[in-house]
Amino acid sequence: MSAAGGGRRMVPTELAALALGVSPATIRKWASRGKITRYGSPQRAAYDLDELYDLAAMAVRARRTTGP
Repeated sequence: MSAAGGGRRMVPTELAALALGVSPATIRKWASRGKITRYGSPQRAAYDLDELYDLAAMAVRARRTTGP
């Protein structure tokens, strides 16, 4: 992790996937659909860890309101 980009904690695709418990393909799909912002170079993606945690928290809240 690094603090590049104005205090953002950036992680590569594999760590982003690990942090959220999803596959790297899911992270890439979310980025292509605009659910999360992709940073980095064309060869090396990076994602804002706080943005990922916010997305996970929204998913948890949505599951709580819709229920099983």
